[in-house]
Amino acid sequence: MKSTQKQYEMDMCSGSILKKMLLFSLPLMLSSILQLLFNAADIVVVGKFAGDNALAAVGSNTALINLLTNLFVGFSIGANVTAARYYGAKCNKDLEETVHTAITMSFASGLLLMIVGIIGAKQFLIWMQTPKEVLPLATLYLHIYFIGMIPNMVYNFGSALLRSVGDTRRPLYYLTFAGCINVVLNILTVVFLHWDVAGVAIATVISEAISACLVLRCMRKEKGVMHLQWNKLRIHRGKMIQIMKIGIPAGFQGVVFALSNVVIQSSVNLFGNIVVAGNSAAANIEGFVYVAMNAFYQATLSFTSQNFGAGKYNRMNRILLTGQGCVIVVGIVLGNAVVLLGEPLLRIYSSSPEVIAAGMKRLHIISATYALCGMMDVMVGALRGLNYSVLPMVVSLIGACGLRLVWIATVFQIPEFHTVQVVYLSYPITWLITLSAHIVCYCLIKRHLRKQIACHQNTISIVA
Repeated sequence: MKSTQKQYEMDMCSGSILKKMLLFSLPLMLSSILQLLFNAADIVVVGKFAGDNALAAVGSNTALINLLTNLFVGFSIGANVTAARYYGAKCNKDLEETVHTAITMSFASGLLLMIVGIIGAKQFLIWMQTPKEVLPLATLYLHIYFIGMIPNMVYNFGSALLRSVGDTRRPLYYLTFAGCINVVLNILTVVFLHWDVAGVAIATVISEAISACLVLRCMRKEKGVMHLQWNKLRIHRGKMIQIMKIGIPAGFQGVVFALSNVVIQSSVNLFGNIVVAGNSAAANIEGFVYVAMNAFYQATLSFTSQNFGAGKYNRMNRILLTGQGCVIVVGIVLGNAVVLLGEPLLRIYSSSPEVIAAGMKRLHIISATYALCGMMDVMVGALRGLNYSVLPMVVSLIGACGLRLVWIATVFQIPEFHTVQVVYLSYPITWLITLSAHIVCYCLIKRHLRKQIACHQNTISIVA
């Protein structure tokens, strides 16, 4: 009989890449979709029972929340890559130290985010030009939401560690349970208790605390390499440096991406609360397509990291091509399905014809071309798995974020182009440019890696 360890872990260094990537990605995809469904429940309940201003207050916070959390979510990516590499190389002691360092970092980063988020919430929203009629509700939502930052970070780091050894199923189970609690609490606090925005935020914090506790319980009971012991929680300097070598560039990239999205959100805010509400609803729908594609970014990252640690360099191109094939299919099929079903989907969020029309403007431009975003992310996953994190960060900052900000500062300022559609066009244009640059970088890195391997083999031959 297989141990619990072997039931959930996955050897990514041998066997069929497509089969294992699908086995890895599908639970992760379901987890992310469920998480969005539960988040959508927040917006749907608020939109139906608390009005368009409450809907805009909750929805318009997404870009700001991402801005404040992405740096530390990047650290969890660093933990994933570092743990996967040690797992592939079968360095159990190093893996154990990585686990305990990462969990300790999750508590520290959650505490810092909680303090910054609560103190700065209102001022951040003012800087984003949040409509005055929405500002008080948006501030209240953020104050409560950031109280839950510690469990939020613990879940992110814990699930990243589990993914590093191929375990994407148990985070799915935990998220399902916590999400169901979230939906029940949403209905209770908003529909029956009439707490509106505050009720949604409270439900979110409670559900995040439950999912974090379940992940910690899982790692405490784990008998394999993921076993967590409270008395071993500490920062191992060497492991923290390795996590941060990957995590800081990944997190900084996420922060700047979120910053560019805040600029985009600020530009959208200029068109009033109806457009803000439509944009928020459409972005929420698009999120389902994004997380479905993002599962293959996570798969490419973990598969490449494990194989890099095990020295299986000959599998790298096949991993990348498999990840790209999967993400293209998912992006094209789901992205365009959302466009075709846009109006009935938007009607779930709001019955206002004006809000629905505003949402469709976004879907026609962004969702229809979303496969480009998925392809770009898979390239980043491959590069980070090869231990290159600074390079994709620089390329992404220049190619996506920089050009997006330039677009808003130049093209959008031209009177005849001062429309919300022109704001949305900045996304597919910058995705395509950045994807092309990442492909060039990958080819150059692979050539460099082949030269390094050849030199190493020649050195061994000479010594022998």
